Amino acid sequence: MATNLSNLSEFDAGSLPNASEMRVGIVASEWNSEITDNLLKGAHETLLSCGMKEENVRVHRVPGSFELALGAQFLLESSQFNGVICLGSVIRGETAHFDFVCQATSKGIMDVGLKFNRPVVFGVLTDDTIDQSRARSGGIHGNKGVEAAVTVLKMIALQQSTENDAWLM
Repeated sequence: MATNLSNLSEFDAGSLPNASEMRVGIVASEWNSEITDNLLKGAHETLLSCGMKEENVRVHRVPGSFELALGAQFLLESSQFNGVICLGSVIRGETAHFDFVCQATSKGIMDVGLKFNRPVVFGVLTDDTIDQSRARSGGIHGNKGVEAAVTVLKMIALQQSTENDAWLM
């Protein structure tokens, strides 16, 4: 396994943009809350550690990962956010339900970002077991919520830099 004994969430805070003027929404699934609560904690702490003001982070819950895309769309329709982080956990069961939920969730999140031309980050764990999810939500492999927060900051900064480049106009 590529992630064997690796913490994938380590980052250099000095290499990230200052987030003091950014506004980020976080949509987190209630389903598998043991996992999604840890993802949310990691994302929230990372945003604040990069200078984001507490009042510029808004957290909203949706029932499950399938609903993350619509939750992100609701936030972006308000025009208050530079980007949205979607946090969820889908754990494989004995039926094809896992495949349908994962496919719809990933496509839905991508579609919302493209529709609104804003970063919408996929912070959804799609694991075979609960132990794999624990390892990726604050365990040995780090915290996917941290990675999602780093990603949204980088993408917001990229969008802002391209909007400010005169030669692109």
